[in-house]
Amino acid sequence: MGAFLPWYTFTAVILLVIHGGLCVDIIGGNEVKPHSRPFMAQIKGPRGIICGGALIKENWVLTAAHCKVEKSKVILGAHSLKKREKEQQAFRIAKDIPYPCYDPSTKENDIMLLQLQGRAKLNKAVQPIPLPPSDDDPRPGTVCTVAGWGTTTNHPGKLPTALMEVNITVIRREICNDKNHYNGKPVITENMICAGAKNGKKDSCNGDSGGPLRCNNIMKGITAFGKQKKCGDADGPGVYTRLTKRHLEWIRKTIGGA
Repeated sequence: MGAFLPWYTFTAVILLVIHGGLCVDIIGGNEVKPHSRPFMAQIKGPRGIICGGALIKENWVLTAAHCKVEKSKVILGAHSLKKREKEQQAFRIAKDIPYPCYDPSTKENDIMLLQLQGRAKLNKAVQPIPLPPSDDDPRPGTVCTVAGWGTTTNHPGKLPTALMEVNITVIRREICNDKNHYNGKPVITENMICAGAKNGKKDSCNGDSGGPLRCNNIMKGITAFGKQKKCGDADGPGVYTRLTKRHLEWIRKTIGGA
């Protein structure tokens, strides 16, 4: 692992605050093939995109607990951010259930379940993402992907027209906790994953919180937070809530047969 240390010292993913919560977007990524990520969910409020999410069952979406979902709707089967597509299915939120031990001050356990009013019709454009079979911790150097409809530049915060995705790389927690990064404020714990890019130019930022972090095509985390600076700075690697054994047990118990 030591060979990665100098390279990742300068790694970063920055996530900013919008709509009253820490929400994030894609910097340095590319548009995905339309409807090739059928598990992705848009969470939209009266003023536009709030967060992302992942469909895990016909009537359940997994997102971040800090996302403010009041008066919001969930859109499945979306690729475009600007236009209505025939593949899209829109739902009101019946229940929003944050993880019981979510702590907004330490940012621990930043996970929330959304129960939809109604069930999604599954097809090529709408499919749930499987929960991970284990809570294995991705090793430093693992390449992961994150997707979303958040802003793609800092100035003036330009929104994309469609779903974007970027590759990022897992960073050692010791680096994320050092004085050049978070300096223990907050502490990046074993319940979190740090990930970024060599020069900080590949990022998640405004509007992507709640989207799934996938490593080797397996969902391992939820986009959570970063330093409240401009996206792409090289001193604030993005932080993702890791799907631990406790989280997975809670998810399975909550969604049950509902």
